[in-house]
Amino acid sequence: MKILNSPPNLFFFSSNSTSPYRNLALEEFLLSVVKQDECILYLWQNRRTVVIGVNQNPWKECHLKNLEEDGGFLARRMSGGGAVFHDLGNLNFTFLAHEAHYNVNRQLDVILCAVKKFGVQAEKSGRNDILVDGKKFSGNAFYHSQGQCFHHGTLLVDVDMSNLARYLNVEPSKLVSKGVRSVRSRVINLKDLAPQMTIELLRQAMIEAFGEIYGSAPLPLPAERLKAIGEIYGSAPLPLSNQLIRRIEEKYASWEWRLGRKLPFTAAYHTRFAWGDLTLQFCVERGLIKDAAAYSDSMETAFIKAIGSALKGIPFSSKDINRALEDLESLDPDEMLKNITNFINTLQL
Repeated sequence: MKILNSPPNLFFFSSNSTSPYRNLALEEFLLSVVKQDECILYLWQNRRTVVIGVNQNPWKECHLKNLEEDGGFLARRMSGGGAVFHDLGNLNFTFLAHEAHYNVNRQLDVILCAVKKFGVQAEKSGRNDILVDGKKFSGNAFYHSQGQCFHHGTLLVDVDMSNLARYLNVEPSKLVSKGVRSVRSRVINLKDLAPQMTIELLRQAMIEAFGEIYGSAPLPLPAERLKAIGEIYGSAPLPLSNQLIRRIEEKYASWEWRLGRKLPFTAAYHTRFAWGDLTLQFCVERGLIKDAAAYSDSMETAFIKAIGSALKGIPFSSKDINRALEDLESLDPDEMLKNITNFINTLQL
């Protein structure tokens, strides 16, 4: 990926909605309209929402009954990564740019700079976490499509931590790999470190830090661009772009996108690698794989998505499964295929 030396034009946009489906629709729309010489910082909040990664199994990741009983929302984003809980004590951010101006390290520096304004000394950890004293207040995920990119994540300011265990079902092996006993012991609210912090103050700090890290003052998204986005649910006839946003929102709210099909599997296997967890489900009839699905919190979304389709119709044996998986080698970014085939061999199917 080529990164340009000349700075992009900086813009910011804050959503006044707390609907996860509307906010995710706005994110996808902003990605479609960001120009090649721009970087947009999008700030948003969701009310009582569990957001899962694009390749995750909602029944495994979330206590759906609790969430629904409490009037919460289940949402699925376009990016990979794990399940997270949002409430109004959390501020979400998205950096949107074409690949020439997309720089994850620089974007993470914006967050470090913003919280430093409140006396919080944070650090990047691995590929997608930001920590203070070993505890996470920001998880990040990424999306790329035809040269357009976004990097989004959470900023825990004053989240109700009691709801993490009520709504999230975290795999014990994941906690062991992080060296903690529970998801609550792994995360921290920024307000615990900086009592003066509020969502609005952090929002302003993010905008200021965006300009400081990139070297120019960001501007509100221009009026003509905002007009194109417009009022999504106004009484006036909707412009074409608003109709598009409404259609995108309907997609995010749909049962098919959020929950999809629940595979009637006859065999399921789970493991965890350094790059994330993996669950393989098979529906087997007369020795053949009639249907298959792969679920993971891996960031390599295209590779994971391709696994299920590659295994349909083949004999249910380790040898045939691994032979079929060889066709995915071009999608394998980092020896993930080798990890998976070694795991399949241990099953002795």
